[in-house]
Amino acid sequence: MTAMTLKDLAEKMRKIDFGMLTTRTKGGALGSRPMSNNGEVEYRGDSYFFTDTSTTTVSDIEADDNVGLTFTGTPGILGAPPIFIALEGKARLIRDKALFAEHWDKDLDVWFEDGIDTPGLVMIHVRAERIHYWDGKDDGEVIL
Repeated sequence: MTAMTLKDLAEKMRKIDFGMLTTRTKGGALGSRPMSNNGEVEYRGDSYFFTDTSTTTVSDIEADDNVGLTFTGTPGILGAPPIFIALEGKARLIRDKALFAEHWDKDLDVWFEDGIDTPGLVMIHVRAERIHYWDGKDDGEVIL
């Protein structure tokens, strides 16, 4: 199999709703939590997530913008192993409602009942710097 491109990986990631976002805590430990990408993964390696400003996710990113994302796909045909994707990148906190609107999905209303007007809403933008993947017996890396 040929090596996957960033576009190939973005297509695979788009089909995986939840991943794990890992940050470094103030004490130096790693903290991970599930986040939904709402199918929005751009070909440049950008991922967007919404959360509340009061979360430790936000305070972790304010202290250290280095983050990790992991995604696991569903098993393939005839029980083939799923794809595994590990991404390293930089996180940026966005508090601009106009940008919220560009990335909002109606499914987020379950978590944020006032939509982009939800008090304390913040968007996390993760720009990938390195992506490693395992797809069956194939694996590879994309450096951005």
